[in-house]
Amino acid sequence: MTKSFKTFLKHTAKDFHNQSVNPPVVRASTIIFKSMRDIRKTQVKAIKNPTGGYYDYGRQGTSTTYILQKILTKLEESYHVFTTPTGFGSVFLSIFSIVRPGDEIIVADPVYSPTRILTEDFLKEFKIKTIFYDPANLKTLENNISKKTKLIFVENPGSNSFEFQDLGKIISIAKKNKIITAIDNTWATPYYFKPIKFGFDMSIVSATKYYSGHSDVMGGSLAVNKKVFNKVKAAEKITGLRLGPDDAYLITRGLRTLDVRLDRHRENAKKIAEFLSKNKKIKLLYPYKKNSHNFRMWKKYYSGASGLMGLKIKAKKINSVRKFVNSLKLFGYGYSWGGFESLVLHQEFRETGNRKFMSLSKDEHLVRLHIGLEDPSDLIADIKQALKHLK
Repeated sequence: MTKSFKTFLKHTAKDFHNQSVNPPVVRASTIIFKSMRDIRKTQVKAIKNPTGGYYDYGRQGTSTTYILQKILTKLEESYHVFTTPTGFGSVFLSIFSIVRPGDEIIVADPVYSPTRILTEDFLKEFKIKTIFYDPANLKTLENNISKKTKLIFVENPGSNSFEFQDLGKIISIAKKNKIITAIDNTWATPYYFKPIKFGFDMSIVSATKYYSGHSDVMGGSLAVNKKVFNKVKAAEKITGLRLGPDDAYLITRGLRTLDVRLDRHRENAKKIAEFLSKNKKIKLLYPYKKNSHNFRMWKKYYSGASGLMGLKIKAKKINSVRKFVNSLKLFGYGYSWGGFESLVLHQEFRETGNRKFMSLSKDEHLVRLHIGLEDPSDLIADIKQALKHLK
C-alpha cells in the first residue's frame, strides 16, 4: 500500500465514470454480453487472471463486490480476499476448502461457539477428527500433530474468554510440519494485525462487526495467500458462498471510517478498563495488566486493541450478576458487536460451548462488554450504578 491505511480508506474506489465519490450498487443475476464470442473472451480472461473480476454469471459477483474485494486485499496485504454472506460463512469456507474425510484438524479451544459446533460435531459425520488445544500451552497443539493433520485453526483472542496466544510459535510449528493455518482475526481486523503478512495462510474477519460498524449488515471476508488460493476458489465456486452487492456496498461505506471508529473504540475501552480494574470482584479479560501473559502476547503482535472485552466476576449469587447486566441502561442486550452502540451479554454455556481448557468456579461468571462510541464518562457512570447489584 503506497498510502497510509487511513488515507487509503478515504481515497480508494472512486467512481469517476459516474462522477460519484462511492461506487454504484450493481445488481445482476444474468450478466449480458454482445455475443457468445464475448462470453468466451471473458471466460478466458477469468482463467488467466482469476482475481481480476471477470464474471459471466451473477453468482460470481458484480463490480460492487469486486471493488470491496480489491479494497480488502490491499488492507490485508494478501493475494486475494473472498467475501461471504456472513462472518461464519468465511469460517466454513476456510475449513471446507482444506479438510477431507480421514483428515484431522487442530482448533484453538476458545473458538466461537458455532465454529466449535462445526468442527467438533458436524465434521465428525464426515470422518474428520477435531482436536482442541490449550491456548496457554502450545504443547497441546504440537503433541497432537499427526500425518493426518491438515489444518490448524486459530481464533485470537479467544472468543468470550480473550486468551492471547503466541502466534509466532504457532506459525513456526505449522511451517515445520507443513500444515495450513487459518485465523479468525475479527477482534483486531487488519488495522491492528495483518495475519497473511505475518505468515498465516488464511485470515477471517466477520465484516458484520467493525467493517460495517453500524449493526445493519451481515458479511464475511476470507483473505488468502497464493498457496491456498486455488483450493478456496474451487470451494467458493461449488458452495456459492458469495456476498451480495447491497451488503458489499454497505461494508465498503463502513470501511471509510474503520480507522476513526476503531481508534475511538480503543480509547473508550481503555478508559472502561482502567475503571473496572479497580474493582476487586472483577478480573478484566482485556490486554491491560502489563505483567500478564495476555498483555505480553498482545503487545508482541498487535498495534492496538479493539472495544470488545470480558469480565470474570466473583459473585456468590448468579442472580446478582444478572441484575448487574440487566441494570445497565446504555448497553444493549443482544448478540454480535462492532457497531457504534455498547452491548452486554451474560455468557452462559450456549455462548462459550463445551470448553476443555477453561474452568469457572461456582462463584465465577463471565460477562462480555462491547464498548461503543458513546461518551466514556456516561458509560462509566452506567457501569458504576449497575455494579451495586453485585454480591
